[in-house]
Amino acid sequence: MSSDVHGSTVSISSGLKQPYHLPNPSPWPIIGAIGGFGIVFGIVLAAHYGNYIVLILGALTVLTTMFFWWRDVVRESRTPGAHSPIVRLSLRYGMTLFIASEVMFFVGFFWAYFNFLIFPHTQGDGQTVWPPSNIHTFAPFHLPFLNTMILLLSGTTVTWAHHALLEKNRRDLLLGLGLTILLGMSFTVCQAIEYSHAPFKFNGGGVYPSTFFLATGFHGFHVIVGTIFLIVCWFRAKAGQFTPERHFGFEAAAWYWHFVDVVWLFLFTCIYWYGAGQIAPE
Repeated sequence: MSSDVHGSTVSISSGLKQPYHLPNPSPWPIIGAIGGFGIVFGIVLAAHYGNYIVLILGALTVLTTMFFWWRDVVRESRTPGAHSPIVRLSLRYGMTLFIASEVMFFVGFFWAYFNFLIFPHTQGDGQTVWPPSNIHTFAPFHLPFLNTMILLLSGTTVTWAHHALLEKNRRDLLLGLGLTILLGMSFTVCQAIEYSHAPFKFNGGGVYPSTFFLATGFHGFHVIVGTIFLIVCWFRAKAGQFTPERHFGFEAAAWYWHFVDVVWLFLFTCIYWYGAGQIAPE
């Protein structure tokens, strides 16, 4: 920076090329934030008044944001010179911090659950046990255990796909990714069946249904997001957009999927198995 005789500021370029990439202005961060607020506010309305409209609109806004934002990122990744080595490193840091924030998101749900488990009298309604005496829980080694096996298997298939990519084995890459996607969809179907047979409702029965459906429901939402993430990667892999040297889009999806696996193991162990009470009749 320097000033001329009239006192105005003149910008002087150093002439050095820098390794950073500044993306074009995008509307998706603010739209995604509005959608996230809609989901949270919609949960409050659904829990207290049984109104799911705001929740559905918020979820649709987030899914729409994901579609268009990922589209822009994919296009950007194919622009020569846009994703320099330092930009790719920053993407890794960003994904790592995002998953860390998601971990803390679920820590809040587990904190609430264990607060009532350790101090059951705090749930009100004169209850002194957890789960409450009026709640019948799911049999942990029926559908929940099947879902656990499905997710653990999906973790192995996505790892197989990653190994195939590194070995330049396109057939196994597509096969491993395809199997992971099918397993993710199977998990969602099984959880929907489980919810349809739930012996308690989200907006009734005290704090147990709220903590159960929030923890498992948000995990289910993450499974859907991860499945969509993997579907995008499958089409990109089929188009030949991943190489052993440049495939962070797939790597980020695999990280996310393994995170979803680990969270479910904690949910199954803490809520379904350790937190089991009176089992709901068949």
